[in-house]
Amino acid sequence: MEPSGYTARLVDRRLSQLFGQLPALLITGPRATGKTTTAERLTGTVVHLDRENEARAFRDDPDVALRSLPEPVLLDEWQAVPEVLGAVKRAVDEGSGAGRFLLTGSVRDQLHTQMWPGTGRVIPVRMWGLTVGEILGSPPREPFLQKLAHGDIAVFGMPADVPDLRGYVELALRGGYPEPALSLAGPAREEWLRGYLSQLLSRDVEGLGGLRDPALLRRYFEALAVNTAGIVADKTLYDAAGISRDTALAYERLLTNMFVLDFLDAWHSNRLSRLIKAPKRYLVDPSLLASALNVDAPAVLRDGSLLGRLIETFVLAQIRPELELGRFPARPYHLRQKNGRHEIDLLAELSGGDVVAVEIKSSSAPTRGDARHLEWLRDQLGERFLAGAVLHTGPRPFHLSERIFALPIATLWG
Repeated sequence: MEPSGYTARLVDRRLSQLFGQLPALLITGPRATGKTTTAERLTGTVVHLDRENEARAFRDDPDVALRSLPEPVLLDEWQAVPEVLGAVKRAVDEGSGAGRFLLTGSVRDQLHTQMWPGTGRVIPVRMWGLTVGEILGSPPREPFLQKLAHGDIAVFGMPADVPDLRGYVELALRGGYPEPALSLAGPAREEWLRGYLSQLLSRDVEGLGGLRDPALLRRYFEALAVNTAGIVADKTLYDAAGISRDTALAYERLLTNMFVLDFLDAWHSNRLSRLIKAPKRYLVDPSLLASALNVDAPAVLRDGSLLGRLIETFVLAQIRPELELGRFPARPYHLRQKNGRHEIDLLAELSGGDVVAVEIKSSSAPTRGDARHLEWLRDQLGERFLAGAVLHTGPRPFHLSERIFALPIATLWG
């Protein structure tokens, strides 16, 4: 039975299935995206390790503290007391049974080190901000990219209310953090988001160790916001922020570890030549762009470059939470030739190496010309290319070319 007022999440089913078979899971993702609320549904005992009175016993003797709790146990914000991971590892090694420990965390730095004690015992599950479908309470559905792989425009439904361009901008600026997205509006929402970003770039980073200048970190974040959804040279970013290359790299690692910055790797194929290898950078939540740059919907609509970047960042924020939900998760990339002749916003490899691809436009009336890069990729890959879509801000879906459709962005939650 769901808690009263609980907003169902795309990851709920996967979490329940895995926790029914595995002893320990770690839910990772940005701060304030609902990880704790979601995890509490599956556990009976909750320990908030970012609260000193609850963390003290785990610092003194994590094994004894853990054994004293009735299972299943939720250890919230594990990174505040890293020793707890070793205690969970030992408990998993010594005991048996599924559904024993859930951990949540807002950093990922230690997850990829060879010395991390959770390898093979604590299985990570990523969780992101709310999608529009989750906010609207849409029922579970097949992930968009896997639906696109059917190559049939008829499988895409439309919601009752389809936004216009301004409506999409407002949805993007609302973002996916549950509190402002669900409970706040107008100035209150804007103040929450400004406060979130301010705390993120000052107090939260202190918990990760090392000295950082909040003013310089904010300038670097603003440079990232201006260039979200773009391929930009590192030098452009650190020159804009007025910092050194080494400082920029350290800041980039920091923001990535905090799940604020994400990357879309470049796709490679032996069949295609002269593809660039640089990744695209994205702010994880498009509402952070508004807070960083102090812009509202009218300001975005007056700036064509910013508008396109915001819409693309918003679309990726809808697709990202779906990527790991299928039985065979899609692997997302972008594609761009070195001469810039062909460029595709999102390309996904499915099982067996088949490909679907997506272009994202702020236009409400895409033409076949908007599909020219998708047509090129289709002709290069042949049967490996299952289908492509031009996502747009208009009201209806239609065919553009063989295996290529124009789809309203709202089909992501329709």
